[in-house]
Amino acid sequence: VYSRFIEIGRVILINKGPCAGKLAVICDIVDQNRVLADGPVTGVPRHAVNFKHFSLTDFTIGIAPGARAGAVTKAWKKADVEKKWAATSWAKKIARSKTRASLNDFQRFVVKVNRQKRSRIINRELKKLNKP
Repeated sequence: VYSRFIEIGRVILINKGPCAGKLAVICDIVDQNRVLADGPVTGVPRHAVNFKHFSLTDFTIGIAPGARAGAVTKAWKKADVEKKWAATSWAKKIARSKTRASLNDFQRFVVKVNRQKRSRIINRELKKLNKP
């Protein structure tokens, strides 16, 4: 059962192109393959986006078909989309992968050592619990 639909006011995450990784709103449906997306708050210019180049989020905002940038901005801020998005596990996962990708060699080494330490502590406690 689907719960996310392509509809006017649906918040989307753009996956491909120059605006990849940014949130936008569907302002209008162009045809069976494209929508008109706008993200005045996130820096996404109004343009047509192919269905294959974005992902639908759980969020919708109340805008009229073909709403202009000012109306979209007002509805975006009223719905507090960025705060809701930051609280999702999807956004946290994206942020975590960006952080990991920006680590240098020593920082990756520190992450590895900390994972080993955590694993040793967990295994030690597990062995204590399993002893008769």
